[in-house]
Amino acid sequence: MKRIGIISDTHSYWDDRYLKYFDPCDEIWHAGDIGSLEVAEKLAAFRPLRAVCGNCDGGDLRLMYRETLRWKCEDVDVLMKHIGGYPGNYDCSIRSMIYASPPQLFISGHSHILKVKYDKTLNLLHINPGAAGLQGWHKERTVIRLTIEGNKFTDCEVITLGDHRKAEL
Repeated sequence: MKRIGIISDTHSYWDDRYLKYFDPCDEIWHAGDIGSLEVAEKLAAFRPLRAVCGNCDGGDLRLMYRETLRWKCEDVDVLMKHIGGYPGNYDCSIRSMIYASPPQLFISGHSHILKVKYDKTLNLLHINPGAAGLQGWHKERTVIRLTIEGNKFTDCEVITLGDHRKAEL
C-alpha cells in the first residue's frame, strides 16, 4: 500500500502546509509547472518525488524532469503529463499514447481546474489536482491525497489550501 500526494502548478510558490498534508504520504507526484528548483528540492527532500516539467518550467527543471512519465505504482500503470486534457478531450500530444495503451491512472495539470473523473471508455482514472500555487485565475488552491493498494484506488481526498487571492506574497 502506498499513500500518494499529488500536486501541480505551484509556479515557484512554497506553502509549508504542503509538508503537513503530505506527511502521511509515501511519495509526492508533481504534475508540472513546478516553477523553481527550490520547490522541487524541498518536496524531494521531504518524500520521494516523481515529477514532470510543465510549459512554464525553465531549462533547469526541463533537464531534471521529463515531459511525460510512465511507471508502475504497486500494480497500477501510471501516466503523468502536464498538458494532458481530460476524458473525452485528451490533448493531441498524449491522445495516441492513451488510446494505444491506456494507463489505469492518468495525471495531468496545466488547467488549474481540479478534476477527478473516471473514463469509462478507457477504464482509467484521471486526476488533475488543480493548482497549489498563486499564479493563475483559479480561486481555490488544492492538492490531492490518494491510496494505491495493489491495483485499487482508495481514500481520494481533495485538500483545499485557501483562496489564492487572499494569500500573502
